[in-house]
Amino acid sequence: MNVKEGLEEIRGRLIRNGANPKSLQVVDAIMQRASLPAAQSASAGSLTQMVRMLMRSPVANADPIVYNDFVKVEEELETRTEEFRAQREAEDAKPIPKTKKFYKAQKEKS
Repeated sequence: MNVKEGLEEIRGRLIRNGANPKSLQVVDAIMQRASLPAAQSASAGSLTQMVRMLMRSPVANADPIVYNDFVKVEEELETRTEEFRAQREAEDAKPIPKTKKFYKAQKEKS
């Protein structure tokens, strides 16, 4: 995932959650760095990873309100991930088809 796109998504989530302006400033500052030509190819594994990096920023460490804003976004992302995994597991839990032997035995019984 492209870092700039991920930060835009995180910023949108912060706005929807009514985050503190300082939280948005942290994201904006990093987005500004990600906009530089040298950082265009930067990528991150997931949004959760990016939020955790933001949680370790000096501003988040110094201000519990900013830190809590990022924790809320992380919690939303983890909940969404768990729901997606549960849905995928439910889809993968298809019934196992019966063998020819089963149908042959059933036919012989009747």
